[in-house]
Amino acid sequence: MSVSEILVINGPNLNLLGQRQPEIYGYDTLASIADKCASLAETLGVSVRFEQSNHEGSIVDFIHDARQKSAAIIINAGAYTHTSAAIHDALKTFDGYIIELHISNPHAREEFRHHSWISPVANAVMAGAGAYGYELATRLAAEKIAQTK
Repeated sequence: MSVSEILVINGPNLNLLGQRQPEIYGYDTLASIADKCASLAETLGVSVRFEQSNHEGSIVDFIHDARQKSAAIIINAGAYTHTSAAIHDALKTFDGYIIELHISNPHAREEFRHHSWISPVANAVMAGAGAYGYELATRLAAEKIAQTK
Protein backbone atom coordinates (compact mmCIF):
# COMPACT_ATOMS: atom_id res chain seq x y z
CA MET A 1 0.00 0.00 0.00
CA SER A 2 1.18 3.49 -0.81
CA VAL A 3 0.78 5.03 2.61
CA SER A 4 0.82 8.54 1.22
CA GLU A 5 -1.78 8.38 -1.57
CA ILE A 6 -5.10 10.18 -1.30
CA LEU A 7 -7.73 8.95 -3.73
CA VAL A 8 -10.24 11.63 -4.71
CA ILE A 9 -13.41 10.08 -6.13
CA ASN A 10 -15.88 12.21 -8.05
CA GLY A 11 -19.33 10.99 -8.98
CA PRO A 12 -21.89 11.76 -11.64
CA ASN A 13 -21.92 15.09 -13.44
CA LEU A 14 -18.76 16.33 -11.74
CA ASN A 15 -17.01 16.00 -15.10
CA LEU A 16 -19.14 19.04 -16.04
CA LEU A 17 -17.82 21.31 -13.29
CA GLY A 18 -17.38 24.82 -14.60
CA GLN A 19 -20.22 24.33 -17.07
CA ARG A 20 -23.10 22.86 -15.06
CA GLN A 21 -24.96 25.23 -12.72
CA PRO A 22 -21.98 27.53 -12.03
CA GLU A 23 -24.18 29.56 -9.69
CA ILE A 24 -24.11 26.51 -7.38
CA TYR A 25 -20.84 24.75 -8.26
CA GLY A 26 -18.64 27.62 -9.48
CA TYR A 27 -16.49 27.95 -12.56
CA ASP A 28 -13.55 25.73 -11.60
CA THR A 29 -13.23 22.60 -13.72
CA LEU A 30 -12.45 19.20 -12.25
CA ALA A 31 -9.08 19.33 -14.03
CA SER A 32 -8.19 22.70 -12.46
CA ILE A 33 -9.23 21.41 -9.03
CA ALA A 34 -7.10 18.28 -9.53
CA ASP A 35 -4.10 20.44 -10.51
CA LYS A 36 -4.46 22.62 -7.41
CA CYS A 37 -4.74 19.56 -5.16
CA ALA A 38 -1.74 17.88 -6.79
CA SER A 39 0.40 20.98 -6.18
CA LEU A 40 -0.79 21.24 -2.60
CA ALA A 41 -0.29 17.52 -1.97
CA GLU A 42 3.29 17.72 -3.16
CA THR A 43 4.03 20.43 -0.57
CA LEU A 44 2.38 18.25 2.08
CA GLY A 45 4.41 15.14 1.21
CA VAL A 46 1.52 13.09 -0.17
CA SER A 47 0.13 12.32 -3.60
CA VAL A 48 -3.41 12.59 -4.91
CA ARG A 49 -5.10 10.56 -7.59
CA PHE A 50 -8.35 11.90 -9.04
CA GLU A 51 -10.99 9.61 -10.50
CA GLN A 52 -14.44 10.47 -11.87
CA SER A 53 -17.29 8.33 -13.11
CA ASN A 54 -20.94 8.74 -13.87
CA HIS A 55 -21.40 5.03 -13.13
CA GLU A 56 -22.02 3.65 -9.65
CA GLY A 57 -20.18 0.38 -10.24
CA SER A 58 -17.04 2.20 -11.38
CA ILE A 59 -17.06 4.20 -8.15
CA VAL A 60 -17.33 0.95 -6.17
CA ASP A 61 -14.36 -0.37 -8.18
CA PHE A 62 -12.32 2.77 -7.35
CA ILE A 63 -12.99 2.17 -3.65
CA HIS A 64 -12.04 -1.50 -3.88
CA ASP A 65 -8.82 -0.55 -5.67
CA ALA A 66 -8.03 2.02 -2.95
CA ARG A 67 -7.96 -0.75 -0.34
CA GLN A 68 -4.54 -1.75 -1.71
CA LYS A 69 -3.20 1.62 -2.87
CA SER A 70 -4.48 4.52 -0.79
CA ALA A 71 -4.30 5.78 2.77
CA ALA A 72 -7.30 8.11 2.47
CA ILE A 73 -10.34 8.69 0.29
CA ILE A 74 -11.99 12.01 -0.41
CA ILE A 75 -15.34 11.29 -2.02
CA ASN A 76 -17.75 13.65 -3.71
CA ALA A 77 -20.28 11.08 -4.82
CA GLY A 78 -22.63 13.66 -6.32
CA ALA A 79 -26.22 12.44 -6.39
CA TYR A 80 -25.08 8.93 -5.38
CA THR A 81 -24.51 10.41 -1.92
CA HIS A 82 -28.27 10.28 -1.42
CA THR A 83 -29.04 6.95 -3.09
CA SER A 84 -26.20 4.44 -3.02
CA ALA A 85 -26.08 1.67 -0.47
CA ALA A 86 -23.49 0.03 -2.76
CA ILE A 87 -21.02 2.91 -2.32
CA HIS A 88 -21.77 2.94 1.42
CA ASP A 89 -20.98 -0.77 1.65
CA ALA A 90 -17.79 -0.42 -0.42
CA LEU A 91 -16.55 2.41 1.81
CA LYS A 92 -17.10 0.19 4.86
CA THR A 93 -14.39 -2.14 3.47
CA PHE A 94 -11.79 0.65 3.36
CA ASP A 95 -9.52 0.89 6.41
CA GLY A 96 -8.11 4.36 5.78
CA TYR A 97 -9.45 7.85 6.46
CA ILE A 98 -12.63 8.86 4.57
CA ILE A 99 -13.81 12.40 3.90
CA GLU A 100 -17.24 13.06 2.39
CA LEU A 101 -17.08 16.23 0.31
CA HIS A 102 -19.74 18.51 -1.19
CA ILE A 103 -19.08 21.69 -3.15
CA SER A 104 -22.44 23.13 -2.11
CA ASN A 105 -24.22 22.69 1.21
CA PRO A 106 -26.72 19.87 0.61
CA HIS A 107 -28.69 20.87 3.72
CA ALA A 108 -29.45 24.25 2.15
CA ARG A 109 -30.84 22.58 -0.96
CA GLU A 110 -33.70 20.23 -1.84
CA GLU A 111 -34.88 17.94 0.94
CA PHE A 112 -33.83 14.74 -0.87
CA ARG A 113 -30.22 15.96 -0.59
CA HIS A 114 -30.40 16.07 3.22
CA HIS A 115 -29.81 12.32 3.64
CA SER A 116 -26.37 10.85 2.99
CA TRP A 117 -25.48 7.18 2.67
CA ILE A 118 -21.82 8.19 2.98
CA SER A 119 -21.84 10.20 6.22
CA PRO A 120 -22.27 7.13 8.47
CA VAL A 121 -19.01 5.64 7.16
CA ALA A 122 -17.02 8.88 6.79
CA ASN A 123 -14.57 10.22 9.36
CA ALA A 124 -15.32 13.80 8.32
CA VAL A 125 -17.81 15.71 6.17
CA MET A 126 -17.01 18.95 4.35
CA ALA A 127 -19.72 20.96 2.63
CA GLY A 128 -20.34 24.40 1.24
CA ALA A 129 -16.77 25.62 0.73
CA GLY A 130 -16.99 25.49 -3.06
CA ALA A 131 -14.12 24.04 -5.05
CA TYR A 132 -11.79 25.15 -2.23
CA GLY A 133 -13.27 22.29 -0.19
CA TYR A 134 -11.09 19.89 -2.19
CA GLU A 135 -7.97 21.68 -0.96
CA LEU A 136 -9.25 21.72 2.62
CA ALA A 137 -10.01 18.01 2.41
CA THR A 138 -6.56 17.33 0.94
CA ARG A 139 -4.96 19.16 3.88
CA LEU A 140 -7.00 17.20 6.39
CA ALA A 141 -6.30 13.85 4.72
CA ALA A 142 -2.57 14.61 4.58
CA GLU A 143 -2.58 15.50 8.28
CA LYS A 144 -4.34 12.24 9.16
CA ILE A 145 -1.90 10.24 7.04
CA ALA A 146 1.04 11.92 8.79
CA GLN A 147 -0.44 11.00 12.17
CA THR A 148 -0.44 7.30 11.23
CA LYS A 149 3.23 7.19 10.18
